[in-house]
Amino acid sequence: MNPEFWQSRWQEGRIGFHKSEVNPLLKAYFSTLNVAKGGRILVPLSGKSLDMAWLTQQGYEVIGIELVESAVEEFFAEQGITPTVTQPSNNADIKHYQGQLSGQTIELWVADIFALTSEDVGQIDAVYDRAALIALPPDTRPKYCEHILDISDNAPQLLVTIHYDQSQKDGPPFSVSLEQVRQYYSDTYQLTELEVNPSILNANAALSVTEHVWLLTPNADNNNNP
Repeated sequence: MNPEFWQSRWQEGRIGFHKSEVNPLLKAYFSTLNVAKGGRILVPLSGKSLDMAWLTQQGYEVIGIELVESAVEEFFAEQGITPTVTQPSNNADIKHYQGQLSGQTIELWVADIFALTSEDVGQIDAVYDRAALIALPPDTRPKYCEHILDISDNAPQLLVTIHYDQSQKDGPPFSVSLEQVRQYYSDTYQLTELEVNPSILNANAALSVTEHVWLLTPNADNNNNP
């Protein structure tokens, strides 16, 4: 992770990745995860995404992980929530924000995601990754994917990726190919591409971009969740 890069993006307001509405792909495909009401949904690199508020409105608890504290503070302020803030005594670089939204608990960790363990985040019933995998450069992604599998106990995932000619533009967001998704996850999950659509990245209509939605279902021999 690159804390200085993301801190500067938030400080300068360069957060084009933040959407002012709930992602329609989440609304369309969240049900494919088959998570019971009250289930706990992990949102890695969450920012202040409105998707988290939508998940609570549907009856789910949310566990977000975000590197930039101001993003977490803005989320709670914009939702009109006064969170409880705690800090583990053994790690000054981590903070835990918790509040109630739509009758559900929402927890946002301010931390480098690699600093958190499964014990920290607790039981995870599904992962919603709209912005994490594509925010990471190729050399960091294998470590990230292994870590997500570890802290979520191989929970099913709804994953959104984009694909374009990486030589035509620097990330983030980074292009992630079908082959890379398979490389990262096929040993653990059955991969189902739910939708693929043309997209536009940073208002660059000349760049050919496609957006892909994936359902990652644990293989029978890797399904550690009851």
